[in-house]
Amino acid sequence: EDEDEDDESDDESDAYSDYSDYSYSDYSETESEKAEREKEERIAKARKSRVARHEELMKIRTPDDLRSPICCIMGHVDTGKTKILDKIRRTNVQDKEAGGITQQIGATFMPAEDIEKRTASVVSDAVESGEIKSASDFALKMPGLLVIDTPGHESFANLRTRGSSLCDIAILVVDIMHGLEPQTIESLNMLRSKRCPFIIALNKIDRMYQWETEPNRPSRASLNAQAKHVRDEYQTRLDKIKVEFAEQGLNVAEYWANPDIRSYINIVPTSAITGEGVPDLLYLLCKLTQTMLGKKLQYTPALQCTVLEVKAIEGLGTTVDVILINGVLKEGSQVVLCGLNGPIVTNIRALLTPHPMKEMRVKGSYLHHKTIKAAMGVKITGENLETAIAGTPLFVVDHPEDSVEELGDAVMEDMTSILSKVDRSGEGVCVQASTLGSLEALLDFLSSDAVRIPVSGISIGPVSKKDVTRASVMHEHKRPEFATILAFDVPVSREANMLAAEMNVRIFTADIIYHLFDAFTGFMEEVNKQKKEACALDAVFPVILKILPNCVFNKRDPFVFGVDIVEGTLRVGTPICVPSKNFTDLGRVAGIEVNHKSVQTATKGTSVAVKICSTAPMEATRLYGRHFSHEDELMSRINRRTINVLKEWYRDEMRKEDWKLLIQLKKTFSID
Repeated sequence: EDEDEDDESDDESDAYSDYSDYSYSDYSETESEKAEREKEERIAKARKSRVARHEELMKIRTPDDLRSPICCIMGHVDTGKTKILDKIRRTNVQDKEAGGITQQIGATFMPAEDIEKRTASVVSDAVESGEIKSASDFALKMPGLLVIDTPGHESFANLRTRGSSLCDIAILVVDIMHGLEPQTIESLNMLRSKRCPFIIALNKIDRMYQWETEPNRPSRASLNAQAKHVRDEYQTRLDKIKVEFAEQGLNVAEYWANPDIRSYINIVPTSAITGEGVPDLLYLLCKLTQTMLGKKLQYTPALQCTVLEVKAIEGLGTTVDVILINGVLKEGSQVVLCGLNGPIVTNIRALLTPHPMKEMRVKGSYLHHKTIKAAMGVKITGENLETAIAGTPLFVVDHPEDSVEELGDAVMEDMTSILSKVDRSGEGVCVQASTLGSLEALLDFLSSDAVRIPVSGISIGPVSKKDVTRASVMHEHKRPEFATILAFDVPVSREANMLAAEMNVRIFTADIIYHLFDAFTGFMEEVNKQKKEACALDAVFPVILKILPNCVFNKRDPFVFGVDIVEGTLRVGTPICVPSKNFTDLGRVAGIEVNHKSVQTATKGTSVAVKICSTAPMEATRLYGRHFSHEDELMSRINRRTINVLKEWYRDEMRKEDWKLLIQLKKTFSID
């Protein structure tokens, strides 16, 4: 009976525990699931509403209301991209850039009135040649032209991708003296992959021998005014470049001799120094965008805005440079951006633009706006913008149905791919840059197959004592070469420099990104060279030797005799042993002679004189004839460490047959 009572009480307690489990844990779990489901439903509803509103706004576009087309300038380093833009603006941004190389994405707005003045000579030539009936046929319907000047060096591939995804039309700058270069082809492939129309600016025509300069003249008129030998040289170089483009699968032609603009890419001969051909470039840009991109340029109130750069500006705090492609931005509006630590929700404190013919990158007075309509390069100031990520969209909360939660999810979609470049774990160098774009370029370089340098920390802004302390941790990890800060375009405080000297932390600084690459690559080469030299004695190359019985010149330490190299490579410093005599060690090779000439190495099939010196007291007691003879094969003394050293530092010096011999010797020496 007692047992039955116990059983009943157990059943009751089980029932009670089941009830308690259900009433507490199961119920709370259901609550959290319900909250999550409701959140997902809210986000889905808000997204559906936003997409529907966007589609409705797209339907009300009209051909009478066009936005400014966005133009992108691309090409190889030093082809004259920024100089062409400078000539259009009559400014000199180029000389303000370190080394004359574009370091950040800039944007410049050119008003329609200015474009009409600059293209007047080309329009009159077009009327004379019958290309257009009258000047009124070239009436500009768009408010102007927005030009993004994208950096040209390969380090900025990610910035260029970001730029070309924004643009409606591109200018591909090609140096007439050098033709298609690696980055030209890279830019070409990028434009083709994004199906972006482009014009070729065949730059540096003034570099041809005895070219007679006519500043700011249309290129066709300028070419016709040249001597015959100059025109002949131009034609030869043009034909060569046409062939290079044909190899890339493209037909190209001078714009005035283009048989079909849909199947031939237009070429405009230009000189960024004299301004020749620049009016043609502007004329063609406007003509092509108005005729071919009409629908794409129709303005829509649906906001389309992309963050280009995040930068701290003195007096303004952290600002974001954005390209407003469509829609309107208003001062005081609530915006949602993608941030390193999650979505950023803030209000627009100020909307700033450069003066119409200046560039966003050049510091100076800005114009303040209450509202800005697309397309325009805009600098936005506001709170909590420090962690904003370049290359991501910006959304405005401007409708009652807009959900900050949903917009936060939308902006964070691209973050995964950008953050995958940032590896904050383990060992590696510290990277600092002035902008996030530069930081991305550095991270891309360091993670490339050719370099593969790990990054342990990233930061934006000046190098401080805190950054030096963080980098010094690598000494504790026994990786002193990584106790390094790569600082691009940022100042280093005096205290940081003093602490770096004290803590043995190297700080590499440069204003030009690839100078930083070169400096650090040179440093790593030196470090690797020192490491290689430090373990040179452990680099034992596999070799099998046979003593020539008639060539034994010294039978005791140091041994001197003639040998045949049966297999492998014999090097000075190789430790030699006799496996058949219980792996008796003889010493290390101190010298090798071939025909009475000293050499450092000798390979299979060679007969050489070799000198072997003892490195331990026991080895000094060995005698030829007693401990070994010409009947015994001599081999290099290998072990697990020597094999690892060969794999890590001497792989490039090992031949295929050397690896095969190493596998054979591993069995002889019973190495796992």
